[in-house]
Amino acid sequence: MFSKEESKKIRQEFWTSFGKHYPKKWVLYNTKIKDVTLKFTFTTKIAQVSVDIEPYDDLIKAYYYDKFMSLKTIIISEYLKDIIFDEHYELDSGKIISRVYVELQHVSIHNKKTWEQTMTFLNDNMLALEAFFIEYKDFISQ
Repeated sequence: MFSKEESKKIRQEFWTSFGKHYPKKWVLYNTKIKDVTLKFTFTTKIAQVSVDIEPYDDLIKAYYYDKFMSLKTIIISEYLKDIIFDEHYELDSGKIISRVYVELQHVSIHNKKTWEQTMTFLNDNMLALEAFFIEYKDFISQ
Protein backbone atom coordinates (compact mmCIF):
# COMPACT_ATOMS: atom_id res chain seq x y z
CA MET A 1 0.00 0.00 0.00
CA PHE A 2 1.24 3.46 -0.86
CA SER A 3 0.71 6.71 1.01
CA LYS A 4 -1.07 9.52 -0.84
CA GLU A 5 2.25 11.27 -1.32
CA GLU A 6 3.96 8.13 -2.67
CA SER A 7 1.04 7.45 -4.99
CA LYS A 8 1.13 11.03 -6.27
CA LYS A 9 4.86 10.74 -6.96
CA ILE A 10 4.37 7.45 -8.85
CA ARG A 11 1.57 8.99 -10.96
CA GLN A 12 3.75 11.99 -11.79
CA GLU A 13 6.63 9.68 -12.70
CA PHE A 14 4.40 7.65 -15.03
CA TRP A 15 2.97 10.67 -16.87
CA THR A 16 6.41 12.29 -17.20
CA SER A 17 7.79 9.04 -18.59
CA PHE A 18 4.82 8.69 -20.96
CA GLY A 19 5.39 12.23 -22.25
CA LYS A 20 9.06 11.47 -22.91
CA HIS A 21 8.30 8.20 -24.72
CA TYR A 22 5.44 9.71 -26.75
CA PRO A 23 6.19 13.44 -27.17
CA LYS A 24 3.04 14.47 -29.02
CA LYS A 25 0.67 17.37 -28.55
CA TRP A 26 -2.60 15.55 -27.96
CA VAL A 27 -6.04 17.08 -28.61
CA LEU A 28 -7.42 16.15 -25.16
CA TYR A 29 -9.19 19.23 -23.73
CA ASN A 30 -8.63 21.28 -26.88
CA THR A 31 -11.52 19.72 -28.82
CA LYS A 32 -13.15 23.09 -29.53
CA ILE A 33 -16.44 21.49 -28.42
CA LYS A 34 -17.53 22.67 -25.00
CA ASP A 35 -18.06 19.78 -22.56
CA VAL A 36 -16.47 17.15 -24.87
CA THR A 37 -12.91 16.04 -24.02
CA LEU A 38 -10.53 13.27 -24.96
CA LYS A 39 -8.89 11.73 -21.91
CA PHE A 40 -6.23 9.34 -20.72
CA THR A 41 -7.01 7.47 -17.50
CA PHE A 42 -4.65 5.17 -15.63
CA THR A 43 -5.55 3.93 -12.16
CA THR A 44 -4.53 1.06 -9.91
CA LYS A 45 -6.91 -1.23 -11.85
CA ILE A 46 -7.36 -0.05 -15.43
CA ALA A 47 -6.16 2.20 -18.23
CA GLN A 48 -8.61 3.97 -20.55
CA VAL A 49 -8.62 6.23 -23.56
CA SER A 50 -11.94 8.01 -23.79
CA VAL A 51 -14.19 10.72 -25.07
CA ASP A 52 -15.95 12.22 -22.07
CA ILE A 53 -19.18 14.14 -22.45
CA GLU A 54 -19.91 16.01 -19.26
CA PRO A 55 -22.04 19.13 -19.62
CA TYR A 56 -24.26 20.31 -16.79
CA ASP A 57 -27.31 20.03 -19.05
CA ASP A 58 -28.59 16.47 -19.62
CA LEU A 59 -30.13 17.51 -22.95
CA ILE A 60 -26.72 18.58 -24.29
CA LYS A 61 -25.14 15.39 -22.94
CA ALA A 62 -27.76 13.29 -24.73
CA TYR A 63 -27.30 15.30 -27.94
CA TYR A 64 -23.55 14.66 -28.11
CA TYR A 65 -23.86 11.05 -27.01
CA ASP A 66 -26.40 10.45 -29.80
CA LYS A 67 -23.91 11.95 -32.28
CA PHE A 68 -21.27 9.42 -31.20
CA MET A 69 -23.84 6.60 -31.27
CA SER A 70 -24.72 7.50 -34.86
CA LEU A 71 -21.03 7.00 -35.73
CA LYS A 72 -20.69 3.72 -33.81
CA THR A 73 -20.40 1.47 -36.86
CA ILE A 74 -17.70 3.67 -38.37
CA ILE A 75 -15.61 3.95 -35.22
CA ILE A 76 -15.78 0.18 -34.62
CA SER A 77 -15.02 -0.82 -38.20
CA GLU A 78 -12.38 1.78 -39.01
CA TYR A 79 -10.79 2.99 -35.76
CA LEU A 80 -11.35 1.08 -32.50
CA LYS A 81 -13.06 -2.30 -32.73
CA ASP A 82 -13.26 -2.75 -28.94
CA ILE A 83 -14.78 0.64 -28.09
CA ILE A 84 -17.42 0.76 -25.38
CA PHE A 85 -20.33 3.21 -25.35
CA ASP A 86 -21.67 4.07 -21.89
CA GLU A 87 -24.31 6.76 -21.66
CA HIS A 88 -24.31 6.65 -17.85
CA TYR A 89 -20.69 6.10 -16.82
CA GLU A 90 -20.04 6.70 -13.13
CA LEU A 91 -16.77 8.38 -12.23
CA ASP A 92 -14.99 7.59 -8.95
CA SER A 93 -16.39 10.88 -7.64
CA GLY A 94 -19.95 9.59 -8.20
CA LYS A 95 -20.61 12.00 -11.06
CA ILE A 96 -22.45 10.48 -14.03
CA ILE A 97 -21.12 11.34 -17.48
CA SER A 98 -21.35 9.80 -20.93
CA ARG A 99 -18.14 8.06 -21.95
CA VAL A 100 -17.02 6.37 -25.15
CA TYR A 101 -13.84 4.43 -24.39
CA VAL A 102 -11.43 1.55 -24.78
CA GLU A 103 -10.04 -0.11 -21.70
CA LEU A 104 -7.06 -2.18 -20.66
CA GLN A 105 -7.64 -4.22 -17.52
CA HIS A 106 -5.24 -5.85 -15.06
CA VAL A 107 -2.74 -2.98 -15.08
CA SER A 108 -1.82 -0.63 -12.27
CA ILE A 109 -0.13 2.72 -12.19
CA HIS A 110 1.56 1.47 -9.01
CA ASN A 111 3.09 -1.52 -10.84
CA LYS A 112 5.95 -0.37 -13.05
CA LYS A 113 5.96 -3.79 -14.76
CA THR A 114 2.68 -2.77 -16.47
CA TRP A 115 3.85 0.68 -17.57
CA GLU A 116 5.32 -0.25 -20.95
CA GLN A 117 2.19 -2.19 -21.97
CA THR A 118 0.00 0.66 -20.73
CA MET A 119 2.00 3.36 -22.51
CA THR A 120 1.68 1.46 -25.80
CA PHE A 121 -2.06 0.98 -25.20
CA LEU A 122 -2.62 4.66 -24.38
CA ASN A 123 -0.59 5.92 -27.34
CA ASP A 124 -2.00 3.56 -29.96
CA ASN A 125 -5.61 4.01 -28.90
CA MET A 126 -5.43 7.79 -28.49
CA LEU A 127 -3.90 8.07 -31.97
CA ALA A 128 -6.90 6.15 -33.34
CA LEU A 129 -9.43 8.07 -31.23
CA GLU A 130 -7.95 11.42 -32.25
CA ALA A 131 -7.96 10.42 -35.93
CA PHE A 132 -11.65 9.52 -35.64
CA PHE A 133 -12.45 12.69 -33.72
CA ILE A 134 -10.66 14.98 -36.15
CA GLU A 135 -12.34 13.30 -39.13
CA TYR A 136 -15.86 13.63 -37.66
CA LYS A 137 -15.49 16.74 -35.48
CA ASP A 138 -17.59 18.93 -37.77
CA PHE A 139 -20.45 16.43 -37.68
CA ILE A 140 -20.21 16.02 -33.90
CA SER A 141 -20.21 19.77 -33.26
CA GLN A 142 -23.19 20.63 -35.50
